[in-house]
Amino acid sequence: MKKSSKKGAVPAGVAPAETTQPHGQIASKLKALYQAVENEPVPQHFLDLLHRLDEAEERPPE
Repeated sequence: MKKSSKKGAVPAGVAPAETTQPHGQIASKLKALYQAVENEPVPQHFLDLLHRLDEAEERPPE
């Protein structure tokens, strides 16, 4: 996660009004963190697991 070089800088996509109150600051930082996580690629081992689960669901029951 990238940190802003300016202390108290408003993250991209966050309204300045959201940062005027302490709760707004927390909300804006949580939104920025969520957006950063949302843009991360899915780990390969998780994709492999999903693929194996799909294959298991396609097999006829024994």
